[in-house]
Amino acid sequence: MPTFAQSVAAGGRQVGRTRNEPIVVVDYDPIWVERFAEISTRLAGALGDRAVRIDHVGSTAVPGLAAKPIVDVQISVPDVDDEPAYLPSIEGQGFELRWTEPGHRYLRPPPELPRLWQVHVCQVGSDWERVHVLFRDYLRAHAATAADYASLKRELAETHHRNPIAYNDAKGPWIEGTLRAAEDWAQGIGWRP
Repeated sequence: MPTFAQSVAAGGRQVGRTRNEPIVVVDYDPIWVERFAEISTRLAGALGDRAVRIDHVGSTAVPGLAAKPIVDVQISVPDVDDEPAYLPSIEGQGFELRWTEPGHRYLRPPPELPRLWQVHVCQVGSDWERVHVLFRDYLRAHAATAADYASLKRELAETHHRNPIAYNDAKGPWIEGTLRAAEDWAQGIGWRP
């Protein structure tokens, strides 16, 4: 999971309007599963077969894990660079494009709408797709690691209360170490996304 600086160096660029929201990490809420079901149904209906898979990823997808109360939705498409094939359908569900980088597009509701969800679009079969599903599954299977992650996120939310880039980048070293352990785990059990 690249840092902001790595994403910019790889050709990432910010588009769309800015939201000025504080970073708040809350206790796990089972409603996140329901919110994912609601939005994934809407997105699947809007996208049809252009969405090869739709996954609930991120911290809200890990039962018991504290998180920002924003459901991460990952949509895998045949060709992430073919934006006309999928962007209008996602935007029609109340999202706007905010970030674009090689292999990934990020959309979220515009500033005037509540931010219950955010959408990541990636290429089916890509490293982006695999890493985010692996990270989720590893945390689901390792409660102590998930608890460590929750502690880190709460600490960083206090330190970087209004700086989401610094908050995300500060999580980077911990995430990288956890992904190394997750890769070993995946090989050991024959995990597949």
